[in-house]
Amino acid sequence: MTTDVTISDRAARRIGEILKGEGTGAMLRISVEGGGCSGFQYKFDIDRDRTDDDLVIEQDNAVVLVDSASQPFLAGSQVDFVDDLIGASFRVNNPNATASCGCGTSFSI
Repeated sequence: MTTDVTISDRAARRIGEILKGEGTGAMLRISVEGGGCSGFQYKFDIDRDRTDDDLVIEQDNAVVLVDSASQPFLAGSQVDFVDDLIGASFRVNNPNATASCGCGTSFSI
């Protein structure tokens, strides 16, 4: 299994738009926390501090950070941006998830 986390072109464009409005040095941090209706949940934050053990993904104008504790949970995942009738949101297509909730923000392994 790959340890890489990838960002779709749509997600990179949207992340770049968001970061542009946040000022110099802004990056998107994606992490995994305990909680949610399925056991774990994805968290998206704007961050300006990068640590030595962060996975750094740079694509177009998007800079995404994943902390070392979250990396095993996200290994092989792709972050996408979807804009449909239900609304616009980032979606994590995670091959490690054995189940997820209906809203797509929490998962179990």
